[in-house]
Amino acid sequence: MTYAPEKQPTTPLAPPIKIGPLVVDPPILQAPMAGFTNYAFRQIVREYGGVGLQATEMVNARGFVWMDERAENPDRLWGVADEARPLAVQIWDNDPDTMARVGRRLVEEYRVSIVDINFGCPVKKVTEKAHSGSYLLREPDRIGRIVERLVAACAPTPVTAKIRLGCTRDQIVANDVAQVIEGAGAAALTVHGRTAADMFSGQADWERISAIKPHLKRIPLIGNGDLDSAERVVEVFKNFDIDGVMIARASLGRPWLFAQAAAALRGEPIPPDPTPEQQRDCMLRHYAMIVERFGEEKGTVLMRKYACCYAQGRPGARHFRTHVAHVANPAEFHAVVEQYFPQSS
Repeated sequence: MTYAPEKQPTTPLAPPIKIGPLVVDPPILQAPMAGFTNYAFRQIVREYGGVGLQATEMVNARGFVWMDERAENPDRLWGVADEARPLAVQIWDNDPDTMARVGRRLVEEYRVSIVDINFGCPVKKVTEKAHSGSYLLREPDRIGRIVERLVAACAPTPVTAKIRLGCTRDQIVANDVAQVIEGAGAAALTVHGRTAADMFSGQADWERISAIKPHLKRIPLIGNGDLDSAERVVEVFKNFDIDGVMIARASLGRPWLFAQAAAALRGEPIPPDPTPEQQRDCMLRHYAMIVERFGEEKGTVLMRKYACCYAQGRPGARHFRTHVAHVANPAEFHAVVEQYFPQSS
């Protein structure tokens, strides 16, 4: 691989943070992203290094209970029981009892490092249909009950939460919700610098993220949004009152971004991106893990979206995405990759 996990101490620019008893060093977290941050992606990121805490895809607590009653294992917990730690599992629902039940199972059976609560997802099937995720920002009392129940159920494993600034730009509630979450016993708070109505448009508001810090007395504040380069990570640590950062979408096609950011925070030269051939090999390793888990047909379909991420910014990316979006088996996938990511002679 191009990078190895760093062994040097972090610089004062970004000292380690503590989430309960867990030391996160470097203070760079990998965001939970539905449909993306599965075991294969986490393994690829782990190979490059640079991430202090990884997270699974978000898990529907009610769906977990339903599958558990049928003795089925959720795909979103693939690999969790046996992979390296530290590792957070993020769950969502609006019922404190269901959340507590699932949180306890994650602690007792899966031995997770952290149970994280999603109060930030803006997707309609989570908000409007299930009245969960960012919908709950309008119900701070319920947020407090959920956090409190989970903290009690998961002890001594720390419970954390992720929120957005509010439901709309006219209803910025993050300061108040942050205090509720801390008061209920959470061990850390992550804030995405957009509202639910923003979805992923516009720019993340790091000024508003930073403004939350004075409202917290004991827990670290982790900022999230638009962290698409190592230079940007350094910039937010220098200019805003935060304790850690969480990198999300920018890493999907660049899993080496965490290692680059970690080097920059140590004051070291930022390693260059892997060569096109190395990026190709990384994508094929990723594909092999997906196929091993889900089979050739389903694995190929699942890999399409990852492949599109890997192509971002490359010459011919638009044509590559058009072709790879229709592959149905390994032969077709490899043929498209060979065409757009040729090996050097």
